[in-house]
Amino acid sequence: MCLMKRTLCLLALATALSAPAVAAAKPMEFHVAVNGSDANPGTGRAPFATWGAARDAIRALRVTGGLPAGGVTVLIHRGDYPLATSFTLTAEDSGTTDSPILYRAFRQDEVRLIGGRGLAAKDFAVVANAADLARLDARARRHVRVAGLHELGIANLGAFPDQFSGAALVPELFFNDQRMTLARWPNAGWAEFHEVIESGPAPWRNHASDQLGAFIYEGNRPTRWLQTPAVWLQGYWCFDWASETIRIGQINPAEQRITLARNHGYGLGGGNPGPRRFFALNLLEELDQPGEYFIDRASSRLFFWPPATLKGARVVLSTLSQPVISLSNATHVRLQGLTVETCIGDAVQINGGADNRIIDCRVRNTGMAGIVVAGGARHRVEGCDIFETGTSGLKIGGGDRKSLTSCGHEAVNNHIYNVSRRQHTHAYHVHLNGVGVRLAHNLLHDGPHQAIGLAGNDHLIEFNEIHHTGMETDDCGAFYMGRDPSERGSVLRYNFWHHIGSQRTHGSCAVYFDDGAGGQTVLGNVFYRAAGGGFGAVFSHGGHDNIVRNCVFIDCPLALGSSPWPDAHWREWLEGELWQTKLRRDVDITQPPFTDRYPEVRRLLEFAGAPRRNYATNNVIVHCGAVQTGNWELRDNLVTNQDPGFVDAQQLNFQLRRDASVFKKLPGFEPIPFAGIGLQRGGRTRR
Repeated sequence: MCLMKRTLCLLALATALSAPAVAAAKPMEFHVAVNGSDANPGTGRAPFATWGAARDAIRALRVTGGLPAGGVTVLIHRGDYPLATSFTLTAEDSGTTDSPILYRAFRQDEVRLIGGRGLAAKDFAVVANAADLARLDARARRHVRVAGLHELGIANLGAFPDQFSGAALVPELFFNDQRMTLARWPNAGWAEFHEVIESGPAPWRNHASDQLGAFIYEGNRPTRWLQTPAVWLQGYWCFDWASETIRIGQINPAEQRITLARNHGYGLGGGNPGPRRFFALNLLEELDQPGEYFIDRASSRLFFWPPATLKGARVVLSTLSQPVISLSNATHVRLQGLTVETCIGDAVQINGGADNRIIDCRVRNTGMAGIVVAGGARHRVEGCDIFETGTSGLKIGGGDRKSLTSCGHEAVNNHIYNVSRRQHTHAYHVHLNGVGVRLAHNLLHDGPHQAIGLAGNDHLIEFNEIHHTGMETDDCGAFYMGRDPSERGSVLRYNFWHHIGSQRTHGSCAVYFDDGAGGQTVLGNVFYRAAGGGFGAVFSHGGHDNIVRNCVFIDCPLALGSSPWPDAHWREWLEGELWQTKLRRDVDITQPPFTDRYPEVRRLLEFAGAPRRNYATNNVIVHCGAVQTGNWELRDNLVTNQDPGFVDAQQLNFQLRRDASVFKKLPGFEPIPFAGIGLQRGGRTRR
């Protein structure tokens, strides 16, 4: 159907549908189904086939008199909806307060919006090429299958940069909704090296060099890679909070030496204690176990060792680099009950606009982030399951820092887990930025690095449960912020942090105020086994004016840790270009509204010799190895090795009984609403 004819049909449809009187509260409905047709009127009996047709029908309504009272609901029926391009909603697709636009699953149907291409068993063949067989491990040859991607019309294979710290924009393979493993060595865990031949330049320790980083490896495995066109290593090259992927420049098997093609920013070795670690990826030679795959970009072929029979399996190759769903300057749009999955890039992006909602959606198997909310006002992500993301789970921010104007965004009741599958550091379960985001009643767990990253001002983090984060890294916190003392005024209250950190020895914590971060409040939190190494459960590096009040610390080696900076170090940072930009140009902490909102910022620039302090008041510290280090000023805290009156500590129920002894021993201590922490779906807390 030509564009003009289709537009006329939509106008006629909109006129017909809007002509009868409609009850004010009842939205108009369109239907979309996999067996529909875009030539249909979009009714339940004659649905559209695509989401785009429904969007265009709503646009046509505006031409004939505007949106109906009650708005428009697009009901998506059960099925898979693969997309070759983003489903995009712009300002012209907006609703209003009284007439919102809702895209939701019909009844309880499973609706999948997919940023990938399905592959059938017939698309794969046995490997017959002699050169390919020679590269494969002998045990794998009869199991591996190959598919010609060019013949299937799949052209977007991306490329690995020589060096990257995030995730490369390349396709991934999924089998029965599980992410498969890009062929690697070792198959699990890490290889280690102890001897660094050349670190490359390392400015942080004043080491200059014009040489590329090189190290001595153990064993002879890299000999298998000598004929491979390119090999990448992902590693913790210096610090255990900075992973990066770098292409190999040269392998010298006689000397068991690997020279990298690019230099790591911190140089090789010399950072955190212990051997440095890496694994090799993207090698056909290492496709040696079920569930591994390799894409030969030169020949556009996919090699795969299926973990089960291909017949009847759901096999999808991610192909969409752009967001699967994109809202740009749209308002009053809601997405509800949808599954958004299997993409190279982000699943959902909201840029600008206002009052949009993502409700009860399942977001999974992404190459990059799950959901990104950037700018705008009063957006809300609620009741979603976000998991198996390549990088972050949820990024959300907005508002204006110069004027300290809040964005009003909220992320409530979301379950976010198994994130950062491709970017091992600095890809958070949730990252907040800007001003005034509320993060409440979320359950965050299982990730290699930090769970909550914060930048900006006046955020509220409350009633969340966070556990088993930082499981692979070191010098990290489940919550992290730092390097900008103008970021102040955020409150962390009534959160439960437990089982935080790895077995590495430098330090891990629940709450990390790094590199001068100050002016935050930690109120009514519960910390259980939430510290390791030399850090406390709450740890401050360099900063001051942080307040920890009415919290409970249980079985932590150290409750409150700090590594304060002397005035000379403060002066060095304050006079440096980085902080001059952050404190005087990005915002101006010497002028209102900063001096009005945060009067203590005046002291940041003063050097009167007064000690810089953090403050801990009215806390209960139970069976901890030590109370504090550094510059904490303690007042009215209870330190004990006895149960202060928990309901059931063995079951991690740290609610205090009404008759708990703590209320007599520490009269100013206020009950923590522990039962209300965590997910609350179906009227109850889930833990």
